[in-house]
Amino acid sequence: MTDLPAAALDLDAYFRRIGYTGPRQATPEVLDAVHLAHATSIPFENLDIQLGRPIGIDLASIQAKLVKARRGGYCFEQNTLLAAVLERLGFHVTPLAARVRLGAHRVLPRTHMMLMVDVAGQAWLADVGFGTGGLLEPIRLRPGGVSRQFGWSFRLVEERGVWVLESLREGAWQPLYVFTLEPHYALDFEMANHYVSTHPASRFVQTLAVQRQTPEACYLLRNRELTVIKDGNSDCRQIVDAEALLAVLAETFGLEFPPGTRFRCLSDET
Repeated sequence: MTDLPAAALDLDAYFRRIGYTGPRQATPEVLDAVHLAHATSIPFENLDIQLGRPIGIDLASIQAKLVKARRGGYCFEQNTLLAAVLERLGFHVTPLAARVRLGAHRVLPRTHMMLMVDVAGQAWLADVGFGTGGLLEPIRLRPGGVSRQFGWSFRLVEERGVWVLESLREGAWQPLYVFTLEPHYALDFEMANHYVSTHPASRFVQTLAVQRQTPEACYLLRNRELTVIKDGNSDCRQIVDAEALLAVLAETFGLEFPPGTRFRCLSDET
């Protein structure tokens, strides 16, 4: 069990946010459907960091932002919300922490949150908060099998006592992150959240990052570059100015900001 306050959850508002109208039981089918609806409805984004705002990862703050304000968030927000939902539905949930390997050239701290979910004695990895082409559906926590999720493929491998989640990209398996099954708690994620949202070396402090994923395509925004990945092909374009960026955030990601909004890492914009 988590130490997250699921009793404070507005389940009806959450389901309206993700467009889910199915059953509310602790079954593999419900886990799949809720995970997919969440992953394809609530974008990944770190925009509050770039606006100089603190990131609250208590359930009340997360619901106010991701559900009521229809914003997105990153792993601590997304997976804390999903954990509370799953526990309310009767699932047994264990929060886990991972070291990101994708794009890393050194060992990184455990700054990614995901969930182990028990369903009828079987363990699943659930993660709606990985911002670079992560899972659309849960994956069985066992080594070797390939999980084909629409146009994306994932697998888990064991490596010297740890687990590695890998994604098939351009014909090769690439590691996304590495983790153990040690349970983590809200205070662990408070420390990690403080680091990733404030430390000068954090990629989320250095870079504006937004992602929206569908079964057909993945939309990635990094600073002023928008990449669309579809059918194995990538199309990139540069966003010319600050107002064009706000238009992309609204039209591509459903994130509305007032005219004149500016982000810290793009402070050279006029």
